[in-house]
Amino acid sequence: MNHFALSKEPDLVITARFIEKGADKPLNGDEYTVRLYDRDIADDDFLGESRLDGGGHIRIAFAHDAFTNDSVFKEARPDFYFIVMRNDKPVYTTKVLEELSLEDLEQFKMGEGEIVDLGSFLIDVE
Repeated sequence: MNHFALSKEPDLVITARFIEKGADKPLNGDEYTVRLYDRDIADDDFLGESRLDGGGHIRIAFAHDAFTNDSVFKEARPDFYFIVMRNDKPVYTTKVLEELSLEDLEQFKMGEGEIVDLGSFLIDVE
């Protein structure tokens, strides 16, 4: 695995795509945002949020230590999940992607840090 920078600058980028269940089309629109969290024993870490582009894609950048900075419960692998918001109200929560191996998922892109694509999610927003 590539070594992450020691600074607080974003060095990890999470991407994903959201598809509207039943309509089989990308979820998009100004009323939607997607928030990324890392599940923890005590308090979950909010890692960032993104609007959906026309194809239903999101991109959230944050510093690697945002989910490894807990001095009591050191975690080597994150447990990510998304909350889809419509007009700032939660409408869907994905299942938790437990113990993600970033080594297996990463795609290093020069100048952008680690890019991790978590795939596509079928979302029921009704």
